[in-house]
Amino acid sequence: MTTGPISGAAASDGCAMLNGVETRSVSPVFVGRAGELTVLADALSRATAGEPQAFLVAGEAGVGKTRLIEEFRDEACGKDAVVALGGCVEIGADGLPFAPFSTALRSLRRSLPDEFAAAAAGREEELARLLPDLGGAARRQDRHDEEAMARLFELTVRLLERLAADRTVVLVLEDLHWADASTRHLLAYLFRTLRRGRLVVIATYRADDIHRRHPLRPLLAELDRLRTVQRIELPRFSRDEVARQMAGILATEPAPSLVDDIFERSDGNAFFVEELSVASYEGCCTGLTDSLRDLLLVRVEGLPEHAQRVARIVAEGGSTVEYPLLAAVVGLGEDELIEALRAAVGANILLATPDGDGYRFRHSLVREAVSDDLLPGERSRLNRRYAEALEAGPGLVPADQRAARLASYWYHAHAAAKALPAVLHASVEARRRHAYSEQLRLLERAMELWDDVPEDVRDGLRPVDYAEVYPPCGCDPATTPLRYLDLMAEAAVAGRLCAERDRALKIIKRALRLLEDEKDPLRSAWFWVQRSRLVQTQGRGDGWTELATAQDLVRGLPPSEVHAEVLAGVAGWCMLHEPGPDALAAAERAVEYARMVGAREIEMNARITLGGLMVDAGDVEAGLAEMYEVRDRVRELGVAPVVGRSHVNLPSALEGVGRSAEAVHILEEGLALCRKYGLLDSEAWVWGNLSESLYALGRWDEAAEAAGHAERVGHSAKPRGGGAARLAYLALARGDMDEAARRLADAHDHYGSHDPMPQQSLPLARIAIGVAAGEGRVLDARGELERALGTGLPPGVQRYAWPLLLAAATTEADARGLPTADPGRAEALARIRGAAKTLATPAPVWTAYEQWLRAELLRADRRDTPEDWAAVMDAFATVDRPYDVARVRHRTAESLLAAGERDRAAELLRPAHATAERLGARPLAEAVTQLAQRARLRLTGPDPAAAPAAVPAPAEELGLTPREQDVLRLVAAGRTNRQIAEELYISPKTASVHVSNILAKLGVTGRGEAAALAHRLRLFPVTA
Repeated sequence: MTTGPISGAAASDGCAMLNGVETRSVSPVFVGRAGELTVLADALSRATAGEPQAFLVAGEAGVGKTRLIEEFRDEACGKDAVVALGGCVEIGADGLPFAPFSTALRSLRRSLPDEFAAAAAGREEELARLLPDLGGAARRQDRHDEEAMARLFELTVRLLERLAADRTVVLVLEDLHWADASTRHLLAYLFRTLRRGRLVVIATYRADDIHRRHPLRPLLAELDRLRTVQRIELPRFSRDEVARQMAGILATEPAPSLVDDIFERSDGNAFFVEELSVASYEGCCTGLTDSLRDLLLVRVEGLPEHAQRVARIVAEGGSTVEYPLLAAVVGLGEDELIEALRAAVGANILLATPDGDGYRFRHSLVREAVSDDLLPGERSRLNRRYAEALEAGPGLVPADQRAARLASYWYHAHAAAKALPAVLHASVEARRRHAYSEQLRLLERAMELWDDVPEDVRDGLRPVDYAEVYPPCGCDPATTPLRYLDLMAEAAVAGRLCAERDRALKIIKRALRLLEDEKDPLRSAWFWVQRSRLVQTQGRGDGWTELATAQDLVRGLPPSEVHAEVLAGVAGWCMLHEPGPDALAAAERAVEYARMVGAREIEMNARITLGGLMVDAGDVEAGLAEMYEVRDRVRELGVAPVVGRSHVNLPSALEGVGRSAEAVHILEEGLALCRKYGLLDSEAWVWGNLSESLYALGRWDEAAEAAGHAERVGHSAKPRGGGAARLAYLALARGDMDEAARRLADAHDHYGSHDPMPQQSLPLARIAIGVAAGEGRVLDARGELERALGTGLPPGVQRYAWPLLLAAATTEADARGLPTADPGRAEALARIRGAAKTLATPAPVWTAYEQWLRAELLRADRRDTPEDWAAVMDAFATVDRPYDVARVRHRTAESLLAAGERDRAAELLRPAHATAERLGARPLAEAVTQLAQRARLRLTGPDPAAAPAAVPAPAEELGLTPREQDVLRLVAAGRTNRQIAEELYISPKTASVHVSNILAKLGVTGRGEAAALAHRLRLFPVTA
């Protein structure tokens, strides 16, 4: 296939060298047009069926029209369609006559030479007006009447129909906004008269170029009235689509801040994203390349001089300039100003705002190009005039914009002494609105200005006015001058809150270097605490080194807010990594110090930690009461970060003592509050905890949905690890070992290896044991247990350790009798028993697990009795965990059947089977079913004993009874009489009698011959 030239800016397909790497300026990834592409693909299918299709594709310059056409072209060619493309050519006000049709027909002639010749036969002279290659000028009739043109149009349409009679043809005409009149007329005729053929016609144009007097407007109005013509309007990209486009251009995931910047500056225009993405890596200070600047300035430079002047002033005023502010700055009479604005609006350079109060550029990058074209002194002068006008008349702009715009004007006026306080004031306003990204940017600007500001001006600034997170150092923030370190502290926190953690870490590193020569232990300790948080969040360590450094710095100092924060951080770290008496003591001291100095938020955080540690230590009710009190208090006060944490930790503690329904209620409240306050990371943790509690309650589909949310919400990796772990649990219980292993790997990736915690490592080890056991890898399961136990289990981890030990014991019990599992089995069981002795049972659920583990260990030694399992059943009587109860019922029924108590066993197997079926717990359902079949018990439907299942015909011919078939199946599997007796719940003597009868009926002398005959006759289906 051959196509014509692609005209227009959107056809850019260049490459650039970025840091020695060739980077595409056009993304190799097709972004954001799936719906439009589907519409075109459906049209192609209809055309292939003989129904011609016509489309107008509109969008502003650079929005991606050509890219959509290219993707559709590739799809059409993949379906054996012939694609011909022609583009209009811009030459002043008039284009080349029929340029797109000529190009497209030439392409068709090259692609289909024989077919084209046959379709054009006898009409070459007329068609040569479109395609001169068909004949010389002497053969053409120079008729300039309407009939001649109509005839040409008719011949052209018939030519296309003939070419599309036996194959699908796609005709694309680009850049219709530059089309000459003849092309427009021919296109109108084609759209009106096209009735036959496997043809798709697509015409594209720039919607932003079509002003009121544009010659294409009448044609568009005419085509809008045709039902056969469909219109596709391409919108700009969303932020997510811009991020995907940038990732394709840069061959790497762009930083969120860069995405935000380019999305804002490009307004989602695909071409501008391309230019800005490359420019951002080429170090262009404005982010604009010369080619784009020239493209954007061409229409501005066509305005009258006074209109250009107004445009330049508006460009420096911001995205929108209010008319009163513009009038105060521009220095023109009102009539002159109105006339200049009319010219700029008429040329589609400026637009009036919807409310009619001001003006803005039609596209933000046009404004940026105009601003960038100003001389340095001119820009500074204009910004000073804006700033002075706004200071003289604060009401000239909306109140919520005043601080930020005044800061921007003074900064760009290069008046550091005026800019610094204005920037700081704007940062405070941004902080008040929770606009932390903007706050960080403003604080970085303030730090940039700091050294350029006279000392007397700096001395007049106070921390109490500008530094909310001012680290106490024994100075009065109301009287002490603001320090550069105070700005760094503010910026570090702002960076953390807006997830710009790398920037925050760099600021902290610089601050700690500055503090090396100062005797300011409290301020240093504060920065070390901030660094600890960021190191953990960024996956660069567990944060303990930083906390320990801070703890050393405050040791021996009087109580202070920083001291309380350090202790709270130490307690929180120990709760997660080394829970126990030391962690509890640190939490108690943190609460005490925070109360002494009135640090309310630190106190609330420390009390949450204290309450959780109390629950883990066995003081359940007092610990929960402490956490409930904090939850209510922070909700009342609206302390957002602690609100989020309280709705994560409190339900976690409730789940840890088996109160899952209560936890779900708190978690559902937490979701609403996290969304209210915009706490994405907290929300991710809430989803993960909700999944855990829903799983425990047997609401597995809801648990899977919640886990999926945990994987998608938030910035941090660890909540996503929790979501993956929950999905692994579900896959394991449902028998999908591959999915469980995949989700387990995802969880490991999210958690990383830099910051191991028992609450993460122990559940993952439990999953790994389950996967290994499910795949028959008993030795691997033992290895997972050994690694998990390591040097022992720390105090307070019973909620994670009991399920881990139970999984290991169950694996050993299920593997009893397997020769490959015997070596090391006794040591593994001893290891499990020893670890269990160190665990507490502070809640009924863990008492039940203790009983369950004991019964499984007895089963592993073939010493369990119905009484042992009855104790487990009694322990689970008050525990609302349906899946666990079903599993216990299965094991209890198994023990009862071995003791000959069939009726009691059947009573337990039926609800166990119903629960397993409801949950989709396939392994449990199959185990229950197999147990019932071996014991010939009815779960649902007819009684198997009363209506035995049909047997294979060969077995009937041999005279084997159903029970003898069961025995022969086990003989063929190599089972001994004792093992047959255990599986079929009969005595060894009865099993021996059955074997003797089978040998006689088969006419063989031994068990080996019986097994061989059974295999040879295929009496039993082979299972995978």
